[in-house]
Amino acid sequence: MKKFQMVAKTFAGLEGVLASELEKLGAENIKDERRAVTFEGTKETLYKANFCLRTALRILKPIAEFQVNDRDDLYAGAKQIDWSQYVELGKTIAVDSVVSSELFINSMFVSLKVKDAIVDQFREKTRKRPSVNTEDPDIRINVHLSGHKCTISLDSSGESLHKRGYRVAQTEAPINEVLGAGMILLSGWDGKKNFLDPMCGSGTLLIEAAMIALGIPPGMYRKSFGFERWLDFDEELFEEIYNADYEKDFEGKIVGSDISTRNVAIARANIKNAGLSKHIEVDTMDFAQLQPPFSDGIIITNPPYGERLKPFSLRALYQMIGDSLKNNFPGYEAWMISSSKDGLKSVGLRPAEKLTLFNGALECSYRCYQLYEGSKKSEKWTKV
Repeated sequence: MKKFQMVAKTFAGLEGVLASELEKLGAENIKDERRAVTFEGTKETLYKANFCLRTALRILKPIAEFQVNDRDDLYAGAKQIDWSQYVELGKTIAVDSVVSSELFINSMFVSLKVKDAIVDQFREKTRKRPSVNTEDPDIRINVHLSGHKCTISLDSSGESLHKRGYRVAQTEAPINEVLGAGMILLSGWDGKKNFLDPMCGSGTLLIEAAMIALGIPPGMYRKSFGFERWLDFDEELFEEIYNADYEKDFEGKIVGSDISTRNVAIARANIKNAGLSKHIEVDTMDFAQLQPPFSDGIIITNPPYGERLKPFSLRALYQMIGDSLKNNFPGYEAWMISSSKDGLKSVGLRPAEKLTLFNGALECSYRCYQLYEGSKKSEKWTKV
């Protein structure tokens, strides 16, 4: 099978985890970039990347690269590509652009010029043109313009890969599925220990943890991928990947709780839709009153950041989290993400590790607290 280059897009801070995932898939020449990882592989690698990667947002297949000095260069470069190799008449297209260049300030203009080049090429050759469908196109085309370098790629994913397909309802600020999976993988959790999320919201971290523990690929719940509409789609190969045996045994427990009965109902609905009800327990409970559901394990949680809380109540909330971890969860390892500096200061525990991640546009600190018993208390629980 022919090898070619691909790009897996992700969030800042997750590039290393994504590179590790790609290595396990058998990808070659893996290189970390900014919010992306480039790699080489075959059509099988492309299908597996979409189906199996937990921390990728989309998988792009570059088909052309050229220098651009003005709008005419952009149009001419896009028109030089033989689009009949990728787009069939009667099929719809959409062009998305990411622009980081002084030449063009408007990404929509870049998308429009590339779309014009494709349409004009078809019109000149066949007197017909493909239609544009921005909502659900057959072929999604990605333009990346950085400085004077333009890369045009086919988007093999279609909808962003964070849209797993298991979510039926959501809370006010649900964590993105790709970020949730990344947080779990960054913690080193691999299903060998018990897992707890005491502020579980819509259940994303619980579901992603169960999928990791049981070996369920994140693409298993999706209805479709972009590459299924490509001219060279190999249905037999994809069926082989889809039906492969990914199952792993999991002896541990995955438990979640939330102070809101509405959030717990939403989490349960999502868990049920993912077919994971027998693997995840969820109850309504205030973190302050929560007793450990097992003797040791890992806690990973995404508390409120304070956008809707007053500063005093935010500090009080994070102080309660710190006190609860310290008093009730010795022997555990706790990971917490937040954009609130005030809140994190109020936890009152010294983090063993600090990583920077982004939840949407919010820069967050992702912190690990080792909760020791006995003599290490005073040393580890020094106020920050």
